Amino acid sequence: MRGDAGEVVTDDTVLSLSAVWACVNLIAGTIASLPLVVYRTDNQGRRTVAREHKLYRVLHDSPNYDQTAVDFWEFVSASIELWGNAYARISRSGSDIASLHPIAPNLVSVRRLSSGTIEYRWTEDGKSFVETDKTMLHIRGFGGNPLGGMSTLHFGRHAFSLARAVDRSAGSTFRHGLRPSGVLTFEKWLSPEQRQVAEDKLNEKFLGAMNAGRPLILEGGTKWEQLTISPDDAQLLQSRGFSIEEICRFFGTPPFMIGHTEKTTSWGTGLEQQTLGFQKFTLRRRLKRIEQALEKQLLTPNDRANRITIEFNLEGLLRGDSAGRARFYQQMTQIGAMTINEVRALENLPPVDGGDVPRMQMQNMPITEIDEEAMRRLIAQQGSSA
Repeated sequence: MRGDAGEVVTDDTVLSLSAVWACVNLIAGTIASLPLVVYRTDNQGRRTVAREHKLYRVLHDSPNYDQTAVDFWEFVSASIELWGNAYARISRSGSDIASLHPIAPNLVSVRRLSSGTIEYRWTEDGKSFVETDKTMLHIRGFGGNPLGGMSTLHFGRHAFSLARAVDRSAGSTFRHGLRPSGVLTFEKWLSPEQRQVAEDKLNEKFLGAMNAGRPLILEGGTKWEQLTISPDDAQLLQSRGFSIEEICRFFGTPPFMIGHTEKTTSWGTGLEQQTLGFQKFTLRRRLKRIEQALEKQLLTPNDRANRITIEFNLEGLLRGDSAGRARFYQQMTQIGAMTINEVRALENLPPVDGGDVPRMQMQNMPITEIDEEAMRRLIAQQGSSA
């Protein structure tokens, strides 16, 4: 398909734009790097990681023989960002899901049958496939109806086409970098031989970016007339900057997070605040969309009865911020929300004796709420210090 600027818009041409590549790479790479975990909640409301569940290995470790979890979820997320849909064929071993095999969205056609079942058809490696919503994982993007989400490639085609046209114009300007650029006027008509000599000399010595600024020697009454303007005067740089901001709007990505810092400011200060902003306004709905699709399409009625859930672990986003992680652990242990061993497990450290008991700070507590044992310890400590 073509945009208003006349450029062909496909996944290949769009990903050749650095802004599109950076936005898709940032979103898909961040989502794929988060651990996708299967949880079980007991009758007391305690939630634990269900490592023994069949889906845990498929979703968390390796969805299929050829891909790691990062490879698979990066492909899925990129498919949603560009095409508005992600597909994976479900392979079962008995009643259990054994693997998920991703399918390029541009290959798949979707329709609803008269029975109400959704049918998926595609051809890959010379083989034709037909699946239904019972054997296909379908994660829909923004604004999706049951048959599919809205394609960013389609709805953003005019912005992508303009960005491609600006890039092509800039490339053409520097490829034919005659400086200065204009028209040579001769006093008399040139013979074919003279015209050929003039063109050969110009192409050899003055065309191309490497010859920019080279002095042009004129003789025999030849005159130079300036016609073109410089890239700065044509505002190529400003146009390219505007295209980057337009592309970032389509993907919901702050320009500064893909390296475009002109006339932009970041949310708050520090990596933690920037990460939280990106998480709230860009990642949250994407993660929730994937989680709900997995729970709806992959969990059995027995799983739901046993309160099995599937969620991304967002704590992985703070792995690079040791100071923020330390503050979080300190606050959670002081209010008794986490134990020492839970913190150590998140840091890949072995448990310690007594680390499974929740603890709380007792400062600012009414004296009537401190039990007798705690009071005796407090008096003993005061006596020993005296």
